[in-house]
Amino acid sequence: MDNAAPQSPAGLSTTGTWLLNQTASHATRLLSEGFAAHDLRGYHYRLLASLAEDGPASQADLGRRCGIDRSDVVAAINDLAGRGLVVRAPDPADRRRNVISVTDAGADEARRMGATLDRVQDDLLAPLSTTEREQLTRLLTRLLRHHSQR
Repeated sequence: MDNAAPQSPAGLSTTGTWLLNQTASHATRLLSEGFAAHDLRGYHYRLLASLAEDGPASQADLGRRCGIDRSDVVAAINDLAGRGLVVRAPDPADRRRNVISVTDAGADEARRMGATLDRVQDDLLAPLSTTEREQLTRLLTRLLRHHSQR
């Protein structure tokens, strides 16, 4: 596999948008490959991690917390419930909605997937020093916050 950067017009290859897009493509590939070893995907991890960190939630609230479309949340919860990683129970306050909770097996899987995420981060950011990684994270966070407020 050729790891050389793709050829592009000189004016394009020095733009932040192109560089971010190309790097994001590599990050997505690495993360997909890492999570595939768990036979799960990124949205599964987001749901498990959110439940493990923030506790039970309705499907709608969970989708909002994780930034996942409602229909995708239902499919992902079905996958996770089928594997015994989450449980779905009627909300005692409103029986029309379900509350999703992570199981012990789901919390364990979230930790394993978190370790995979850490390895992917190390792989993606390998050429950067710790200081450069922290700086990159601060800059990307600033960009994301700015554009999320629009």
